[in-house]
Amino acid sequence: MTDTSATSDQEPDIREGMGLFERWLSLWVALAIIAGIALGQLAPAIPDALSRYEYAQVSIPVAVLIWAMIFPMMVQIDFGSILGVRRQPWGLIITTTVNWLIKPFTMFAVAWFFLFVVFEPLIPTALAREYLAGAILLGAAPCTAMVFVWSYLTRGDAAYTLVQVSVNDLIMLFAFAPIVVFLLGLSDIAVPWETVALSVLLYIVIPLTAGYITRLTLIRRNGIDWFDNVFMKRIGVITPIGLILTLVLLFAFQGEVILNNPLHIGLIAVPLIIQTFLIFAIAYGWARAWRVPHNIAAPGAMIGASNFFELAVAAAISLFGLQSGAALAAVVGVLVEVPLMLALVRIANRTRGHFPAAQPAVAPG
Repeated sequence: MTDTSATSDQEPDIREGMGLFERWLSLWVALAIIAGIALGQLAPAIPDALSRYEYAQVSIPVAVLIWAMIFPMMVQIDFGSILGVRRQPWGLIITTTVNWLIKPFTMFAVAWFFLFVVFEPLIPTALAREYLAGAILLGAAPCTAMVFVWSYLTRGDAAYTLVQVSVNDLIMLFAFAPIVVFLLGLSDIAVPWETVALSVLLYIVIPLTAGYITRLTLIRRNGIDWFDNVFMKRIGVITPIGLILTLVLLFAFQGEVILNNPLHIGLIAVPLIIQTFLIFAIAYGWARAWRVPHNIAAPGAMIGASNFFELAVAAAISLFGLQSGAALAAVVGVLVEVPLMLALVRIANRTRGHFPAAQPAVAPG
């Protein structure tokens, strides 16, 4: 990842900072929805056959696709970078506090208010509860990979962004399951601890451990330049392929729900959009109050505003099934994320002058 802490007068070009997949993510998700619904309606035997391959209520094909999504993200994480945070601790304090002590609970509150109060006449209670579960899973999973794009586009300190992401991933190992179980309990959604623990093991612990071991092994054998410029580029295509195929399969099962309730996608999006702007405002405003440099404040606010939607989709499928409203809500989070985050990037870039000048937060190397 290019060091973006330099203070150039020229704003990073969105087309340069984002790959084809990231730039048109909402379009790919929309096409996956259409393809999945068509598959489910025209060739129902295919999803039916795939659904038979299960172990401990976990779909093997879906698990493979989800690992394909998550592993390339986890292999980027450098836990050694955490030692450099001592030079600028305030940004990390803000990010971790917002992500783990504020964001999951505001997501619950905002989603509950809209799904059970504002939209109560439009959504059956049982379905609203499933949508709320999906929102909870999104709220408990701060962004891991796409935040590097947002950091680049706001001229963020790339090394410090890596520190923030690495620390959040470590916290996620221990905080994701308790927060999810607690908030689902408040929603009258009973999920056994062992089921949530299995999801954490499958979709956080295993890929994070495998990614860390792979990273260390390859860097020792071939060097960091080869790892960043050759290996990461080779496996970069795996995540979008895994995501799109997972969404196609998911919507092959969700077809009837979508066709019967097309308005629900828009209704689910409303609290997710409001939550995104709310969390960004809290983290960004707090950073300004503490006079955190912009190249740390902007990426830090982006981590909380965006979501680790791959994990949310995986957990929703694992906990509630491919045909659940929770899985649908998690996918709506994918659908709206890129346009929302690009809007926040523009806000961050236009308000750079309200923050102290950028400075290197983490010593190189």
